Formats: sequence, C-alpha cells, structure tokens
Amino acid sequence: MFERDPSERTDLWAVYRRQLNRRAVMRLVAAGGAGLAVAATALPAPWAVAQNETPEAEADPEADPEADPEAEETDAPPAGGSPVGSAGTLTIYSGRNEELVGDLIARFEGATGIDAEVRYAGTGELAATLLEEGDNSPAGVFFGQDAGALGALAQEGRLAPLPDELLERVAHEFRSPDGLWVGVSGRARVAVYNTDLLAEADLPASVLDLANEEWRGKVGWAPENASFQAFVTALRILEGEDGARAWLEGMIANEPVNFGDSNGAVVRAVGAGEIPLGLVNHYYLYEIQAEEGELPIANHFFPAGDPGSLINVTAVGLVADGPNAERALAFVDYLLREEAQTYFAEETSEYPLIEGVAPAADLPSLADLELPEIDLTDLADLEGTQALLTEVGLL
Repeated sequence: MFERDPSERTDLWAVYRRQLNRRAVMRLVAAGGAGLAVAATALPAPWAVAQNETPEAEADPEADPEADPEAEETDAPPAGGSPVGSAGTLTIYSGRNEELVGDLIARFEGATGIDAEVRYAGTGELAATLLEEGDNSPAGVFFGQDAGALGALAQEGRLAPLPDELLERVAHEFRSPDGLWVGVSGRARVAVYNTDLLAEADLPASVLDLANEEWRGKVGWAPENASFQAFVTALRILEGEDGARAWLEGMIANEPVNFGDSNGAVVRAVGAGEIPLGLVNHYYLYEIQAEEGELPIANHFFPAGDPGSLINVTAVGLVADGPNAERALAFVDYLLREEAQTYFAEETSEYPLIEGVAPAADLPSLADLELPEIDLTDLADLEGTQALLTEVGLL
C-alpha cells in the first residue's frame, strides 16, 4: 500500500548522508576557515556506525555508496522494495502503549526485515532514561507520546537531524523547526460529554470557563496523564504562569473528579453518566466505544484557537550517536508512509499527518480546526509544568 512508483524513489540513505555532510560543511564555514581542512571527511557520528556496520559493507563497493559514485546517485529502491534500511536489529524506545502501536511495529518488521526490540514505558520516563544513558544508550530511535518530550531531548542534544525529504512530508507546525523530530499522528484535546446530560448549547465556549461555578463537580480530568500535562504546558505559554495557576486553582476549587493518569476512565465515567463532561484526547471516545458499544457521548472541539483546542502530536526522532542509524531512519520513513498513516486513522482514530490520508469519517479535518498559536517545540518544559501541578496539589 505504501510503496512508491519506482521512478519516483530515491536512495534516502545516500541522499541523507550527502545532506548531513552539507550541514557539517556549513557549520564549519560558520565557525571559520580552520575547520575546512577536515570538512571533506566530516560525517556526523550517528551515521558513521551504519556506514561501516559489517565487514561485507567495507569490502563490497556495491554495498557502500561512498565507494561507488554511481551507486550514490542511484534512484533504485532498496533491496526487496522496502523502505530505507537493512535487515538486522533496531532498539526502539516507545512512549506509546504497546496495545496501540504493537501491531504497527510488527508490520514495520514485516515490511523491512528489521527486528525491532521495543522498550515500552511512559514517554517522560524513557526520555529521562535516554538522558541518563547518554552515548551508551542502546536506543536508535525515540517514539514519543507528545512533542514536548522530543523537544526536551532536542534541547539536550540527544536527537540527530532528520532528512528534509522526511520532514517535508508533514506540515511545518507538526515538526521541529530545527529538523530534529517529526510528528507522525495528531491528537486533539477535547471535552467529551454525555449527550443525555448536556445539549450542545450547554457546552463551554472555552476550556477556561470550566473553572466557573456552574461546572462545580461536573468535570473529570486526569492530571497525571502526559497529554494533560502537555495541555497545561501550552496553557502556561498562552496564559502565562499566573494565568495557568489561577485556572488550575479555580478548577480545584470547583471539585473536579480526579482520575489520576487514565483518560479512558474519564470517558467511561462520562458514558455512564457519573459526570457530564471530561477533558481528554479525542480518540479515547472511539477506543471506549469499540470496547463497550455505543454510549451517549460526543466530543466537543473548543473553537477559535482556544487553549483547549491544542493539537499535539506523537513524534519520532533519531537518537544522536545511536546505533543502527540506517535502520532507525527506516522506521521514521515507514511511519510517514501511507500504510502507517492509514493505521493511525483506522486503528487508533488519530489524525494522519501526511497528505492523501484522511482521518476517521466523523472527525473534522485538521484544516477545519482553528489551532492555538503555539510552537509544539515550546512544550518541552515538562519539568516546569510538573512543578506547577505539584505546587497546586495535583501531583
């Protein structure tokens, strides 16, 4: 499904190596002429590993594009018609739940012949692990639940630049401005509500309105969840630290029902009529309906660029100085192809981010949503958000 016409294929790996070399030269030029003597041999460390990964690659000029000028410029697809990459092992740190993406990663293995060794845990936990491991990390690629964690890793120099060909498959607002991570699926913040208890006319015009007296005891939330914390980070940016603190304190005074880190529990409570409304990501409605059948619930998308209308992304980045860089690049490439994007639309009910793949039929298109003016890279200050949530007593 995701294969391109052979005439349109490029050897992404060879193109990327040339792109990285150009970037290295540009950095050397910017730094001054002293470094130019080594510019011709400069190659960022993540790729040096893959370049000389096996004795066969060193001995066989056809296996090494650097040794064969004609091979470097070829438009032929990789062997077997798979995305860029070669058979072998790739360690993936996944902050995404295995129940959501395990089947997708198995499809990646089938399409490429690469054996994926996946470590599943919370996105924040894995980001902290990667920082602690430094250059000794076994991870080649980081697959996160939200852009904030990728932004934090990028700030710490733990991500390698991605090739333009991959970055440009996704709109600029859903990728790193520095080319260090790229979104692969979108998730909208919404208010899920019980249609037996609330009419559309009753719904709040802004997420900020939920701190008003009329919503006392009527709202569920999951403040320990990473998606909620990303929303609070956005709120801090849009409303300022004092504004975000005032909203959180107003909400707490309104006695919301706290579901810890479980968005699913919020949706179930709304569906059961225990509370009329809850703050979650849009796709939980579809997940719970698939498990429990039709429920009297609907998603309310906040209008006009409201803080509650944040569209965050799951995102992926290559680990700087990580092993098996070519295979890591193959994983990013796969996630941005039609097969994987269709998986996100049909299996996880998320927004696909490449052109030509439509979201679930009853979702508004991304183009129809008026998003808040925020750079997703700015969501990196998770530590500041958790400090604020601790200060107000939510963590």
